[in-house]
Amino acid sequence: MSHAGTALIAQVADKVGLTSSLSTRLAGIKQRRRGHHPGRVIRDLAVMLVDGGECVSDLGAVRQQDALFGAVASDSTAFRVIDRIASTPGLLDAVRQAHARARSQFWELRGAPGRLTLDVDATLITAHSEKEQAAGNYKGGYGFHPLQVYLDETREALGGLLRPGNAGSNTAEDHKTVIDRALAQIPAEHVATLEILVRADSAGATHGLVEYCRDGGMRFSVGYELTVPIRDAILEIPKDAWVLALDQDGSERENGEVAEITDRVDLSAWGETSRLIVRRERPHPGAQLSFTDHDGYRFQAILTDQTDKDIAVVECRHRQHAHVEDRIREQGHRPVQVPVQGVRAERGVVGDRDARARPACLDPSAAPRRRPRQGRAQARPLPAAARRRTARVLRPPREASPPEHLAMGGRAPRRVPKTQDTRSHQQLTAAAGAPTTLQQTARPPGRDHRCPETGPAAHDASAEAPGTTDDNPKHGLTIASGPPTPLAPSPFERLLHVP
Repeated sequence: MSHAGTALIAQVADKVGLTSSLSTRLAGIKQRRRGHHPGRVIRDLAVMLVDGGECVSDLGAVRQQDALFGAVASDSTAFRVIDRIASTPGLLDAVRQAHARARSQFWELRGAPGRLTLDVDATLITAHSEKEQAAGNYKGGYGFHPLQVYLDETREALGGLLRPGNAGSNTAEDHKTVIDRALAQIPAEHVATLEILVRADSAGATHGLVEYCRDGGMRFSVGYELTVPIRDAILEIPKDAWVLALDQDGSERENGEVAEITDRVDLSAWGETSRLIVRRERPHPGAQLSFTDHDGYRFQAILTDQTDKDIAVVECRHRQHAHVEDRIREQGHRPVQVPVQGVRAERGVVGDRDARARPACLDPSAAPRRRPRQGRAQARPLPAAARRRTARVLRPPREASPPEHLAMGGRAPRRVPKTQDTRSHQQLTAAAGAPTTLQQTARPPGRDHRCPETGPAAHDASAEAPGTTDDNPKHGLTIASGPPTPLAPSPFERLLHVP
């Protein structure tokens, strides 16, 4: 699996001074002189996350590319760096300062954007076990509810606030905190000179956030709830007051119209410069209408203090707040929705075991599969043949032996499959007109477990008188004396390295 481009991320971090700035500000947590620099550890962790990693152990994919990244810290070392930064007061602020300094240098090399648009949005992260600050959310799930800010012009994540799952969506104090962190990442000279617009959904329509934006000299554009007075004012808008909405490229939309109802509702509680703009459109075929829809139209409202005279431009600018959903999805916070067709069993397949698909791990020729959220860093940069383990040689199980045989120190014989060509060490033959004769065959040294009557001593005695026989009254068998006939080892004995 390709990891192309990950080395460029590390080189950019070194070029803009992010790695050195982190090492300087976090030098206090380095315990050994020859240890890994904290800036290098954080840089490698960032590369791992961009490459699709999800946990500290995914750092192994970066560690295996020492020709590109050099010496990479172990998983335990990286964990200790993260733990000390999170538990030591002031180190998180040091990391933010290093990021701000690197961003300032990057903007000097590339150029600053002409406008700053801060998109504020929260997301739900599911936790499948009890973790710190995990709690139930308003959708009935369990996990976390972080709040983040992104810069729309450069697609950068400027700030974030970790919150439990039961945190409120319209908490003004949380919005203020995360916007303060985002503004701290922007160079001071650009904050004072550039126009800043704060965009949010209906969760940002609070008096605390609106007053905060006004005090900071920033514009705001937030979603507004369709209350009963708002719906009544929309129905009173004349047809000639609606204007066509605009697409992202500035062209007119075939489906969508906007109008302003600032004079038709009471907005005195939101300030004198507040404006209320509404939008209507026909839902796409198959969409389900809600009780707020009227005459086949779906309505939306936004509250803003922007001074543009063209309300279509203002409404189009607010709709670009949907970009934040792509930013959050790119970071992997939103779970991938598995299509229903992928999990629904086909008719006639459930009961047929032979028709079921075999897992990829049982088929050596099948291509490796990934989980929906599995990143590229979790696949080792080795071919499948190099990771395949050597096949084990299955040995047949042992048969149960008589207790008296085991008491004399013998081992249980191995069960040989009937399909193999085997020869026993003692061959029973029946002579004509005589009792069954036990013909002695050659046995390997050290594996003779015969009883005393048929042991080596009895065999030597019979060898002194060729042609004689020794009756064994105990078993009713006759031992045929004579030179032993060596037999070739069976395939199974050769497999077990028995001479």
